[in-house]
Amino acid sequence: MATCTGITRTGERCKGVAIDSSGLCYAHHPAHAEDRRRAARKGGHRGGRGRPQSELANIKERLSELAADVLEGRQDKGVAAVASQVLNVYLRAVSVELKVREQLELIERLEALETLLEQRKQERRYGA
Repeated sequence: MATCTGITRTGERCKGVAIDSSGLCYAHHPAHAEDRRRAARKGGHRGGRGRPQSELANIKERLSELAADVLEGRQDKGVAAVASQVLNVYLRAVSVELKVREQLELIERLEALETLLEQRKQERRYGA
């Protein structure tokens, strides 16, 4: 296996394995620049799907406690009504955030598929 001919940021020769006759590894190959950019953009943005679930569980618990406090006379009904409205707005915001995240993930996946399809079309044109 050939070693990458690319130079790292520290000025040393890359120790990666060349992926084709260009002599460059995935990290240095210009044909993969867009894929690397897309992958780097995802870093730190997803946060996992557990976050909305934990937020929803927290809100459900708070609403349950609020209802119990009202029923047992520990909380004024007017204050509880306003608090539940605020929590409802928060729930809506969490829901919209989740939908936006899902849309962004779908767009990224669609872009990746379109890129792959275009690469395959070009490979067929050039007989690769």
